[in-house]
Amino acid sequence: MTAVFTPSATTAGSAVYRKITWRLIPFLCLCYLAAYLDRINVGLAKLQMASQLQMSEAAFGLGAGLFFVGYILFEVPSNLILQRVGARLWIARIMISWGLLSAATLFVASAAQFYLLRFLLGLAEAGFLPGVLFYLTKWFPSWRRGRIISLFMIGLPLSSVIGGPLSGWIITHFDRLHGLHGWQWMFLLEGLPSVLLGLMAIRLLPDSVQQARWLSADEKALVSAQLHADDAQASGVRERFRDGFFNLKVWMLGGIDFSILLSAYAMGFWLPTFIRNTGVSNLADIGVLTAIPSVAALFGMLLIGASSDRYRERRWHIIVPFIIGAAAMAGTTHYADNLLATVLLFSVAQAAIIGAVPVFFSLPATFLKGTAAATGFALACSLANIAGLVSNSVMGLALDLTGSSSGAMWFFAVCLLLSSLLVVALPAKLVNR
Repeated sequence: MTAVFTPSATTAGSAVYRKITWRLIPFLCLCYLAAYLDRINVGLAKLQMASQLQMSEAAFGLGAGLFFVGYILFEVPSNLILQRVGARLWIARIMISWGLLSAATLFVASAAQFYLLRFLLGLAEAGFLPGVLFYLTKWFPSWRRGRIISLFMIGLPLSSVIGGPLSGWIITHFDRLHGLHGWQWMFLLEGLPSVLLGLMAIRLLPDSVQQARWLSADEKALVSAQLHADDAQASGVRERFRDGFFNLKVWMLGGIDFSILLSAYAMGFWLPTFIRNTGVSNLADIGVLTAIPSVAALFGMLLIGASSDRYRERRWHIIVPFIIGAAAMAGTTHYADNLLATVLLFSVAQAAIIGAVPVFFSLPATFLKGTAAATGFALACSLANIAGLVSNSVMGLALDLTGSSSGAMWFFAVCLLLSSLLVVALPAKLVNR
């Protein structure tokens, strides 16, 4: 008979999971910080490079969005390869290739070259986030994942907390050094650390619990038993490729994440432009101000993820933040000229919307495992990342055609509210597991 492990029955294993957390999560969080920074730092670079390359708002939006075309095309294949060759080598490959391509953006001299490199960067990075999420299911049982995913994903807001001021400082202080513009130095200096982290991943990431030299035999046995028992308790769990790809729940999750990313990318790529439009002209100051909403997002992720695990509830920990985030996004349209209101409202929006992301990403592994989980994570992320192309294109067109972001922001807010209905439609046994 399979042993049943519950949160109250696993107190003895807490020390083991703390050890695993400290060994894996800080490094993975740092990798995610580097990945997301290399994805969104173009938003601040745009304030200098767009005029120098003579790109319109719409052209920049298209270029920023083309990243997601490559990302979407290769995300599912990337996760299937990761399952076959192991996380250590594949995550290292992803990071090294995206770091080199991000640094190569310094050579861009035309809109066409910008489009090509953004597409290639998407191909290179595809599979990182769903790959890590799948990797974590091999270490932590379901009742621990909300908090663990929150800790890993604080790399997302940290990329702006650290990257915003850093990018602004590099662009301002390195401009014209050795004949390069500030935005060129930014891509170079922020791309190379990803290469270093990729090389470190080969040494620091075991492919499985059994390969972790820093766990004793008893600790490995305890974790393996709990993971096995957790799988055994999951009703309706599917393991095959087709169970992950042809699964209505996965497609519903992709639709929900699509709405999250519409707003997340609008804030990530365009917040520097919104702040500049309030009258702030210094790029270093803009970089610092973009970090404030990201600090709010960091606290939102930790608090919402911990609360969701504590109450073993997922549904309302997604719906309520979506409603709050939608209201804040819509509210920004009334205060586009007010710096304080803009920063405050985007802080509320990021705390709510980004804060719900770890709760959302704890869902697929509750009804999928094995190849189906690898496929399901990647498919949901692929569907959602269409939002990157849509969000940037819609925002760029809105700014070019109307001179205002209001229409785009209302569209994003309505999508968040509609996706709340999809959350309600998910079975209670799935979201409340």
